[in-house]
Amino acid sequence: MADAEVIQLGSRGPAGRGSRSTPSAAARGLAGASGASRPRPGRPADPGRARAGRASARADTPDLTAVPDQPSTEPSTEPSSEPPVGESAPAGRSSGRSSGRRRAARTRGRRPDAGEVPPCPAAGAGQEEAAGAHRHPGGADSHRRPEPSSLVSGVAELLGGMLDLLRQAPVELVRDAAADPLRTLAAVAEAAGVDWQAGVEEIADFARSRFSGDYAVDAFGFDPEFTERVFLPLLRPLVHSWFRVEVQGIENLPTTGPALLVSNHAGTLPLDGMVLHAVIHDEIGRHVRMLGADLIFSTPYSHDLARRIGCTLACQEDAERLLAGGELVSVFPEGFKGLGKPFSDRYKLQRFGRGGFVSAAVRAQVPIVPISIVGSEEIYPLVATAPSLARALGWPYVPITPLFPWFGLLGAIPLPSKWIIRIGEQIATDELPAGAADDPMITFNVTDQVRETIQQTLYALLMQRPHPFR
Repeated sequence: MADAEVIQLGSRGPAGRGSRSTPSAAARGLAGASGASRPRPGRPADPGRARAGRASARADTPDLTAVPDQPSTEPSTEPSSEPPVGESAPAGRSSGRSSGRRRAARTRGRRPDAGEVPPCPAAGAGQEEAAGAHRHPGGADSHRRPEPSSLVSGVAELLGGMLDLLRQAPVELVRDAAADPLRTLAAVAEAAGVDWQAGVEEIADFARSRFSGDYAVDAFGFDPEFTERVFLPLLRPLVHSWFRVEVQGIENLPTTGPALLVSNHAGTLPLDGMVLHAVIHDEIGRHVRMLGADLIFSTPYSHDLARRIGCTLACQEDAERLLAGGELVSVFPEGFKGLGKPFSDRYKLQRFGRGGFVSAAVRAQVPIVPISIVGSEEIYPLVATAPSLARALGWPYVPITPLFPWFGLLGAIPLPSKWIIRIGEQIATDELPAGAADDPMITFNVTDQVRETIQQTLYALLMQRPHPFR
């Protein structure tokens, strides 16, 4: 078989022989596929097409050193056949750099003359233009920082205005307040609505005697003068204006002689005992000696206040001593179980303990007066007690309400619920047989009788009260 002739792809015939400087015919055919940059053999070269091809090649390759849209500062008297960098001119047409310069000169307002070199802008002017390009549209002074001198002058002006206000204040008022702060505090409290039974001067003298220690208390630490002059006047706005307490059955209270007042206990904080004290004192003029839990007397500051207003430890010995002295003694058998019960269990009495209060009343041969209080459950609606935290702190519970502790001290303000206090009929104990105080069956029966009386009265009062806050 004869040797076949090899023809290169894309050629127009057999590969010719070329020299080191001149390519062969087939190579020229492959390289001249566009037909614009190199002339074919036998055809004259077109100078216009060659220049257009070179300009197109330069346009495809960007010049990183050139600045676009910046007119040249060197005028030229000869038109150039090359187009500006970044623009491709069509074949056969020459735009030239001089036309671009003429257009730039017309935009600046005049056409430069031949041979004239425009002046170079100053360095400072260029820097100002560059800085002006970054300024806020609102103006150069819109984001300028105030100078230190303006700040100092503003502070000095403010201090001067405050000094002028102090100069205009009455000097006598400030001098009197600084000389006698106790009288000033009493006057401020009176202006806030506290109804002092004595005058402001007497209250100030009383406070001075307290600081000097010239006052008397009984064996339990009760201070009647402090209670009547300070504690009860401060408590009355809360009782009459905030809680709007309504009292029913006041005729069942003895005006003389001892009695044991048994009441329900609720409200997260023991405000019901203090409110009951204020109401009974205003109605019949007698103080109520409350029996408090151990926590009250183990807490700093609260034990001293509790002793001064007539509270004592809830034990049978102290209760019997107070009853033997002819006092009105109040007891809350539910204890912390009643104070710390959730809002969902409101007005449901808890267990009344072992009936120790009944034994004390039977031994002293004094009547038992059941008291029902409606309104204390709504002042702090208890939603949680945090038992783990309470055990860590040694408290019976940690109160968590819809407002406390989320709103801080504002959450500790009690809600203004409507209170109704009904004093029930007395339950006599002097008719019981001898030794009834040591008989558990008699003690439990009397305890259940008192508890059932208070519970049924609470249900009746809830039906009587249309709304908790009206």
